[in-house]
Amino acid sequence: MAKSGSKKSAGANDPAERSASDVKQLRAEIAALDRQIVELAGRRTEAAAALLKAKPDSAEAQVAAPDASTLRRALKSGCGALPDVAAEAILRELASAALAVAAPRRVAYLGPEFSYSHLAAIARFGQSAELLPVGTITAVFEEVELRQAAFGVVPLENTTDGRISDTLDNFVRRSVRVCGEVQLRIHHNLLGVGGRGDVREVQSKPQALSQCRNWLARHLPAASIVEVASTTAAAQAAQTTAGVAAIASRQAGVHYGLSVLTANIEDNPSNVTRFAVLGNTPEKRTGDDKTALMFELSHKSGALADAITVLKRHRVNLTWLESFPMAGRDENSPEGRYMFFVEFVGHRDEARVRRALASLAKKAKRLEVLGSYARREPVE
Repeated sequence: MAKSGSKKSAGANDPAERSASDVKQLRAEIAALDRQIVELAGRRTEAAAALLKAKPDSAEAQVAAPDASTLRRALKSGCGALPDVAAEAILRELASAALAVAAPRRVAYLGPEFSYSHLAAIARFGQSAELLPVGTITAVFEEVELRQAAFGVVPLENTTDGRISDTLDNFVRRSVRVCGEVQLRIHHNLLGVGGRGDVREVQSKPQALSQCRNWLARHLPAASIVEVASTTAAAQAAQTTAGVAAIASRQAGVHYGLSVLTANIEDNPSNVTRFAVLGNTPEKRTGDDKTALMFELSHKSGALADAITVLKRHRVNLTWLESFPMAGRDENSPEGRYMFFVEFVGHRDEARVRRALASLAKKAKRLEVLGSYARREPVE
């Protein structure tokens, strides 16, 4: 009996049995937490949807994609092992769900799916929004201008390749305005089937190839470099053609069943593309805003310097300045006409900004405020 009791005692303290018991308990705890999370998410969606229906103009910004201050407030109570980036993604999708329930919005973006513009649209509006891929930047502007889409997402500038000319050209020619920004960290990945030693050809869109040209020269000097319409088209080719690799996002690789042969091959580790969010509804002041505008000046000595001096006099801090050549010439501008794009810290409703714009308008042949919007930090 004593011997039998001894065996029973040993079995009760057996690490394998304790482990099995712990696993069972953890599974039950996770299941209970999942039920609580779903219940709370449903209640949050109902509350946000009610707010949107009651005050759609003033409430939308509060339940849309969380900004840095919203995220900080949400994280004050602590989130344990959950990374901040994961918490932000959860809040974004909850916001997207509320908008889809109470105020469905169609969002046009430069497609196809799994392009970086698609990822930027998801980062801003979540996956519950009706995301509409179109073929060109001009088509995005047209969708918003004709009110076929409530919002549009277009690339504005990249830290490696600079401005996106098609976007600036459409601002010159159309009345569409900016109501937000997305700063997306761009991580290019070499995707394919098999190993890196099997790669004979690398495909991607021209901008992605340009942003990885040094890495390609060092690591795949014998591979042919082929430009295609999009990173998604490159991923499709890598899926079906032996020896072809694509430079594209990790999400594209998952969708097309490709392996990441090498991750983060961009030459600039701080590579960021800034996207403009197009829309016809201006954003309210948040206290941490930027304003974008464009203006044309008379072709005379010192005209640009005088314009910048106006902004300096009103203590306007510039964050972006671009000159853009416009089609057409006139007798006063034999060298051509230029539109200047400027972005600065502050909201157009602030008194000092209003005074600066009024002074600048007196010196400009044409001045248009493209929009004021909350500043956003780069996201993955």
